[in-house]
Amino acid sequence: MSDNTGGTERLPGRDRRRFPGISSRAYEHPSDRSALVALRKLSGFDTVFKALSGLLTERSLRLLYLANSVRVSDEQFAHLNAMLRDACYILDLEQVPPMYVSQDPNPNAMCIGLDKPIIVVTTGLVELLDEEEMRAVVGHEVGHALSGHSVYRTILLFLTNLALKVAWIPLGNVAIMAVVTALREWFRKSELSADRAGLLVGQDLQASMRGLMKLAGGNHLHQMNVDAFLAQAEEYESGGDLRDSVLKIMNVLPRSHPFTTVRAAELKKWAESRDYQRIMDGHYPRREDDRDTSVSESIRDSANHYTESVKNSKDPLMGLVRDIAGGAGDLGGRLRDTFTGRGGSGGSGSSGSSGGSNGANGSDSSS
Repeated sequence: MSDNTGGTERLPGRDRRRFPGISSRAYEHPSDRSALVALRKLSGFDTVFKALSGLLTERSLRLLYLANSVRVSDEQFAHLNAMLRDACYILDLEQVPPMYVSQDPNPNAMCIGLDKPIIVVTTGLVELLDEEEMRAVVGHEVGHALSGHSVYRTILLFLTNLALKVAWIPLGNVAIMAVVTALREWFRKSELSADRAGLLVGQDLQASMRGLMKLAGGNHLHQMNVDAFLAQAEEYESGGDLRDSVLKIMNVLPRSHPFTTVRAAELKKWAESRDYQRIMDGHYPRREDDRDTSVSESIRDSANHYTESVKNSKDPLMGLVRDIAGGAGDLGGRLRDTFTGRGGSGGSGSSGSSGGSNGANGSDSSS
């Protein structure tokens, strides 16, 4: 039920838990943290970051959206304004970011800005999602704001456009694309963190799942099934052989977002975890303790996550990595047989390469 205090503060429209003082560390995916550390260590990144921070002005961005989009308020897109205040209340974000609706048939949302974040959602997204699905997306973007992702997202957008403009110059965009590739790798991981923030705000896993399904297959929920959708993620993760593993890597490199089935599977896994339940029970890292957080501890947590990921992954390439770490012999022979199509006939003992399933490709859906 709706509740107002003081006439100005909007509380959640239905009973949800609130997380006073929550730190973004509570929901950040370990891969997000480690990818950001790797990005900051990239040669030349600090120079590019400082240069662009001086060139890109906050005022320019705000004027652009103020002039050519619709600003969300009590008078315009009031239901989105209520969701935005709701999300900021639940995640305890004191400064509510401005939100704009931009005319674009492609469903998308983003959080950009250098000093102060701005949230932008497209008309395609607003028309595609129902109220609870949209609430998860708004929470997703508020999660980006709380994590400070907007700065790097803004630089990624600028560099991507710049790379297109200088592509005709021989070697002109090589250095730029190196930074763009690293930024994309980080941003894909940051989306997994923001999906978690969206779940903390909406506190409705089915709504989050429906939203991801709609990003993949459009507004045809009566033709889709959550279990079948998650089965696609399982097939994508474990199907095929080493060639498919390489193709998966090549397919994902130019994307800014992870594949939607992968996002759905990752979110469901987290929603069923002890970490999520602890947050819902009120036990989570607080912002007031952020300054005392050890960087080496975060890196160690990320390394442990990658170790577990390799250990539990059903991807054939990860299986090969495990074999190498375990001292498996005849690696050269196995690689030769796999890539020449002669695997599966005994020999060095192929570990589950079936070579039959195709990795799902999918379109680059955002939010």
